[in-house]
Amino acid sequence: MLVSAVCFWEAAIKSALGKLRVPDDLPERLDEFAFERLPVTDVHAWAVRALPPVHNDPFDRLLVAQAVCERATIVSADAVFDAYDVTRIW
Repeated sequence: MLVSAVCFWEAAIKSALGKLRVPDDLPERLDEFAFERLPVTDVHAWAVRALPPVHNDPFDRLLVAQAVCERATIVSADAVFDAYDVTRIW
């Protein structure tokens, strides 16, 4: 299972704003599991430009671009991902 750097980025921002409580050692805690880290690459960032203008959340759009580039499935409860050409499970 891949965990995108985008997820850490968004969690860090929301945590700093007081909108999300996460452990201070979240990245280290994921080391306990068999999660593979997925960095954001220039290819992922550039792929965002080809996405339809479904919505404007930059985190979600980058996750979609990564899923397209890596041929990965998105795990999320957010149905907005269904509007893109990616597979989503929850």
